[in-house]
Amino acid sequence: MQPLAYRVPFVVDRSRAPFRYYLHNRSPETLEGVRLILLGSGRMLPVNAGRVLPGGITVFSPEGHDLSRNSVVIVRWFRETGEEYLWRVSF
Repeated sequence: MQPLAYRVPFVVDRSRAPFRYYLHNRSPETLEGVRLILLGSGRMLPVNAGRVLPGGITVFSPEGHDLSRNSVVIVRWFRETGEEYLWRVSF
């Protein structure tokens, strides 16, 4: 039986914002197929991090005016069980 809730395995470090953000995998799981895309009026090269090990970090650098109002980053990953997840990151 699957648990009713799954804690998002990521924490976003905004200490270098607005130029650089760090996505930390704080879970004990290796995450597969990790990808980040920006939706909205900003710009960012898509990030295809692939496999992110426990404790691993993925860096992303969005650009744009007033990202907090106009854009979000979507993080997509697969758990070791093959389940797909999406998570929205706001600025």
